Amino acid sequence: MSVVAVVPVREGELSSGGLETAVEAGGRVVLVGSGARAAAPALAGHVQGAVQAWDTPGFAPGAWADALAPLLRDAAVVVLPASPDGRDLAPRLAAVLGRPLLAGAVEIGAERVSVATWGGRVIDDIAVTGPVVVTLQPGVRGVEHAAPAEGAAPQVPTVEDLNLELPVGPVDATLLEVLPPDVATMDLAEAPRILGGGAGLGGADDFVLLTDVAAALGASMGATRVVTDAGWVGHERQIGTTGVVVDPRLYVAFGISGAVQHTSGLGDPQHVVSVNLDPHCPMMALADLAVVADASAVLRALAGQLGLFTAPEARQASTFGSVDATGEDGDDA
Repeated sequence: MSVVAVVPVREGELSSGGLETAVEAGGRVVLVGSGARAAAPALAGHVQGAVQAWDTPGFAPGAWADALAPLLRDAAVVVLPASPDGRDLAPRLAAVLGRPLLAGAVEIGAERVSVATWGGRVIDDIAVTGPVVVTLQPGVRGVEHAAPAEGAAPQVPTVEDLNLELPVGPVDATLLEVLPPDVATMDLAEAPRILGGGAGLGGADDFVLLTDVAAALGASMGATRVVTDAGWVGHERQIGTTGVVVDPRLYVAFGISGAVQHTSGLGDPQHVVSVNLDPHCPMMALADLAVVADASAVLRALAGQLGLFTAPEARQASTFGSVDATGEDGDDA
C-alpha cells in the first residue's frame, strides 16, 4: 500500500500530530507551508530518505490542494494530521483527488481504517477498497523516541524542494492576522500544557478555580469522564479514549486515579505531575513527580501562591481536607 503524509507547517513548526502522521506514512512526507524546509529536522531519527518541502507563505488550503494533487494521485492513502490546518486541507484534497475522506482515524491499516465517531464514543471500522484521504487524530499513535547510538546524532532527512505555483482559481479565506491561542478555550489536542482534574476535586467550583490556575500558568484545563458526566465541565474538555486525545509537554493531574480510559488518551507527555491521596493509584505510578495530598487543598494553595485568592482565603486554602480521590465503576476517574 502506497501511503504519503501531507503535513501543514506554520513558521517552521509541524502541526499537531505531524510527526505521528509522517511515521504512519512510513517515511514519504510532503511538508507544506511557511518554513516547510526548516521543519524537516523535526523528523530526524523517524523518517528515512528524502522529504519533499513546499515553502509557501500564508495558509491557502484550496490553492494548496490544487497544486499538490498531481503529486499525490498515485498514493493509495494520503494521510494528514487531524490538526486544525490538517482538517482544513484534507477535505479539499479529497475533493480535488475525487476520493472519500475518512476523518478522525485512530488506526490505519492496509484493508481498513478505524475512525472515532460520536465524540469518540464509537469506533467504526471502515473497509478500504480504493484510494482515500485520511486524517489521523494527534496522540493516538505515539512516536517512540529511540536513543541514537553513542556519539551519533539522529539522521536528518534530506529535503527536496518543491517549486509549485499557487493556482489562481480556488477561492480561499484571506488571512488578516494570526492571534495567539486562548488557553482557556483552545482545542485540548493542541495544548502544550494541561492541568487535568478528576473526581478527587470537590465539585464544579473547583473546576472554575482549576481553569483560573491553568490560565495563570499558561495551561489549559481538562477533565475526566466522571467529571464531565457529572456536569461540572463540558464534554469538550474530557480527556481520554471517549473524549479528546491529547499529547501535551506537561500534564498535571489533580485527583485523577488514572483509569486506562483516561491514561490511554494522554499521548506521550514529557512531564507528568500527579496530586492524589492514594499513593498507589495508576496515575501516581505514571508520574515523574507524585504528590500525596488532597488535590482540592493543593489546588487552593497553588491559587493562593499565584495571587488568585485574597490573603484570608489563601490561609484557609492551605488547610488540607479529605476529599475522596477515586472514581466509580471503572470510569475515567
